[in-house]
Amino acid sequence: MPRSLLRGVFTGIVFAAGIFFQAFAGQPATAPKPALSTPGWRYEEVRRYRAAEAGQGVAVDAEFFYAITNRAIGKYRKDTGERVGGWEGSAAGPIIHLNAGIVVKGRLYAIHSNYPTVPMLSSVEAFDPTTMTHVGTHSFGRADGSFTWLDRAVPPSLSGGAERWIACFVHYGNKAAEPSRDPSWTQIVAFDDEWRRTNGWALPAALLARFAERGYSASGGAFGPGGHLYLTGHDNPELYVLDFPAAGSVMKWIATIPIPSEGQAFSWDPSAPPMLYSILRRTKEVIVGRVTIPEVNGR
Repeated sequence: MPRSLLRGVFTGIVFAAGIFFQAFAGQPATAPKPALSTPGWRYEEVRRYRAAEAGQGVAVDAEFFYAITNRAIGKYRKDTGERVGGWEGSAAGPIIHLNAGIVVKGRLYAIHSNYPTVPMLSSVEAFDPTTMTHVGTHSFGRADGSFTWLDRAVPPSLSGGAERWIACFVHYGNKAAEPSRDPSWTQIVAFDDEWRRTNGWALPAALLARFAERGYSASGGAFGPGGHLYLTGHDNPELYVLDFPAAGSVMKWIATIPIPSEGQAFSWDPSAPPMLYSILRRTKEVIVGRVTIPEVNGR
């Protein structure tokens, strides 16, 4: 065989082996998409903290942040990053896959699902953030989708100014997919204080295509500066900005902000609303950054 042809065969084998290894390792065989950027919307990193539990998301209150992974939560001081407490569940226990968290009125609410098992099961698990003990649960049981994030707000499209729990239930296009379902079935749902559904919305197809390439959906979400809803996917280093529709059922994707975190759940600092706490799971870091948005009519 000619030497040049031999080199070509060898190169092809190496290239194919690289793609096979990436697929076997669960990594995308193609390079990440270039980050989108909307003029006037900016992110500036301020600091980073190491946190062993920074695997799924982070919650924040006035003094502490709470790094969240599947079966554990670490409590850290916001000023120093010192770990001062935590909770860890048993591998054989009922808590399987914590996805995100939010602190409301002295309770840390952790969002829980049985990912990647089907049929999908979801619940809200409540913790006392002072003692880091588990103090309550609300089970959705078999819901339409897998519960990934939760916030509390007054959606602009709701009349009467009623505050609601705003939750996201996602569908997958990977090993966790349910029959005849894919990420396009992801939904955002409003609940009253008794966890009764009052409203629901869908995500725009273009956004789903942006973060569902590997079969995932919206991993994080919370209301932030300007009253907008901000979302993250599973892999892209981007923060997506959405508004509720004036009519119809599909959310409006209005901006995208490049961030250093590659998806997963995040929280806004309630004592400094422009400050965003997010995680970088591959380095086990909590990243703190400032988001700046354009002013519109003094907003």
